[in-house]
Amino acid sequence: MKVSHIEHIGIAVKSLDEAIPYYENVLGLKCYNIEEVADQKVRTAFFKVGDVKIELLESTSEDGTVAKFIEKRGQGVHHVAFAVEGIESALAEVSEKGVELIDKAPRKGAEGLDIAFLHPKSTFGVLTELCEDNND
Repeated sequence: MKVSHIEHIGIAVKSLDEAIPYYENVLGLKCYNIEEVADQKVRTAFFKVGDVKIELLESTSEDGTVAKFIEKRGQGVHHVAFAVEGIESALAEVSEKGVELIDKAPRKGAEGLDIAFLHPKSTFGVLTELCEDNND
């Protein structure tokens, strides 16, 4: 598997409306994209910091994974996403190496990326996302 860079860091928040002003007014970043990913029950807001993005995640449902995460652990870092080439082969490779997959096949995520998550039980407590940009 070839990881090219950290694609983004996902941060779970209760409210995008409350969190965005911190990133814009305190840190001086600019929110460049807000979108809903209906099948994941989240609204996302993106900021660029150099070559890395920050993705704020707000649950759109009480039974969504982000809502459950916040209920259990509070707001904060939710996942780290790595950009890979050939996400299907990357999933096969990590699975062969004993990593538990949340997603056995890629699915569409925010910004049109192909994404798949690795279970934090297999990644030292860090929910890990693999991303591939096929938006040519």
